[in-house]
Amino acid sequence: MAGKPTIFTDRKEAGEFLAKELEKYRGDRPVVVGLPRGGVVVAAEVAKALGADLDVIIAGKLRAPYNPELAIGAITEDGHVFVNRMAIRSLRVTDEYLEREKNERLKVTAGRLKLYRAVREKVPLEGRTVILVDDGLATGSTMISATEAARASGAKKIVVAVPGGPPDTVERLKAMDWIDEVVCPLVPESFYAVSQIYIDFKQVEDDTVVSILKEYGG
Repeated sequence: MAGKPTIFTDRKEAGEFLAKELEKYRGDRPVVVGLPRGGVVVAAEVAKALGADLDVIIAGKLRAPYNPELAIGAITEDGHVFVNRMAIRSLRVTDEYLEREKNERLKVTAGRLKLYRAVREKVPLEGRTVILVDDGLATGSTMISATEAARASGAKKIVVAVPGGPPDTVERLKAMDWIDEVVCPLVPESFYAVSQIYIDFKQVEDDTVVSILKEYGG
């Protein structure tokens, strides 16, 4: 692929392109972490090219009281909680609410995690360079929750790598002080959906994710 594309054929091609952009991290022995489900297809190509560990992350967004779209933190699959202290104080969120929200988020993700962890144990992130990969950005809430979860798990360096997304979301991620780099080659000024950066954007099923995890050392 010569130069920067204007559209990707599919997630595999997007992952191959991102891998070239991320080559400088090869020496860090990074963990490439895909966000299920489509992001895992992209992440697999990055991990293969960099000779990196591959894993998945399902970050449960901790929702603000009365506003489920607003994240006040995130929870990892092992129950480690990261909270936005400023949001907690301004919204006067109680410890009781946080505990209820934590338990509810764990229940929501339990089924999918059980499926994935049956074939791939969690790769420890503590002290590692973590490259978080999705197949694209929209509002960025899922990726932000994933970065918060990686941070809570002790990642040394956090890199966000996505094939494309809207300008405002990309800038929002770049402004977050715990994210070391954002790699996003396609940033259309007129952005309406992740599907616009692909020719083939068919849905990815859980069995595809399981197959990839098995292939990469599950």
